[in-house]
Amino acid sequence: MTFETFSPTGRHGLGDKQIASLSLAFNQARFFAQSLTGWLLLLGGYGCGKTHLAAAVANQAVREGVPTLFLTVPDLLDWLRYSYGSTESNFEERFEEIRNIRLLVLDDLGTQNATAWAQEKLYQIINYRYTNRLPLVVTTNLELDEIEGRVRSRLEDKDLVNKVQILAPDYRISTEEQPEQMKLSTLYQHSERTFGTFNLREKENLSTDEKRSLEKAFIAAQEFAENPQGWLVLMGDYGTGKTHLAAAIGNWRAGMGEQPIMQEVTDLLDHLRATFNPRSPVSYDKIFNQVRDAPLLILTNLETQTATPWAREKLYQIFNHRYYARKPTVITTVYSMEEIDARIRSRLLDERLCKINKILVPPYHIGPAGEKQRAPRRSTRAPK
Repeated sequence: MTFETFSPTGRHGLGDKQIASLSLAFNQARFFAQSLTGWLLLLGGYGCGKTHLAAAVANQAVREGVPTLFLTVPDLLDWLRYSYGSTESNFEERFEEIRNIRLLVLDDLGTQNATAWAQEKLYQIINYRYTNRLPLVVTTNLELDEIEGRVRSRLEDKDLVNKVQILAPDYRISTEEQPEQMKLSTLYQHSERTFGTFNLREKENLSTDEKRSLEKAFIAAQEFAENPQGWLVLMGDYGTGKTHLAAAIGNWRAGMGEQPIMQEVTDLLDHLRATFNPRSPVSYDKIFNQVRDAPLLILTNLETQTATPWAREKLYQIFNHRYYARKPTVITTVYSMEEIDARIRSRLLDERLCKINKILVPPYHIGPAGEKQRAPRRSTRAPK
């Protein structure tokens, strides 16, 4: 694992923000390896490249003759326990070596099931290197607020620590081997639908209210993508840009390293029904829980009028769970609130959680040459 064998652009199919985070981490790790000054903290999920970069720093230091110790934190603690159980002199020698080694690399901080004794020893090592400003590289898949308080406070020292967050997904998992959560999502079908490709239709002869409604929905979608809190509902006729904005939100969050689930409501219900087939490769509970607990759920074309009682109940259970768990959710619908199941409607109308944007523009239609054209006005039920 060296800098030469690391790909700072990741594998094919990563979002811009994922690639940018990898490139930044690569550059910061190379800079640290050249200076060996301060601390380098690499954060990110499993398989995103943290260990490779940490090992690349260590390998370069070793090539340059710098005394270096690279250990996963669980192995470090096992090493200390073993030496503590043999002779006291062996333990003291090893403990001092770890504390004073010129370069120390601690991989997978937080994966250990540490006893109070082990936590104390780990803190003593980190605190000693903190006090003496000795070079340290730390990798972890935890958020900082999940790390023991005394260690966290030292990792948050901006004067000493260069913190780099890697947003890339697990490189070990190919597209064909994606988690079921990613297979369930249709977001990959909308990869071209981004905020940059959204048409605000400035050149069309729209009314002031129509233009304002489209701009307001566009801004609301951007704000939600940057800070997904609560629920966002996009209402309007078919072909007015609701799905594009919903997909743009999903693609933005995917670029941040998340795994949103985007699915049309009727298709989602078909997925759930299919699990009752004895030959289904996945269980009902697995799909239902993946949808219910998704970090970001995007449901398009919500309609409940023609749904069976079973389907209405399943939809309600999903909405109800995400309502009380305050999980970010995006919903598109052509229907007015009065036409949505009353139990779901009551949650959509909670202004503390949900923001509703009505898009009033007329729909597009595809012309004979494949170009988008404004459709002629037609009588349609207006969103209420």
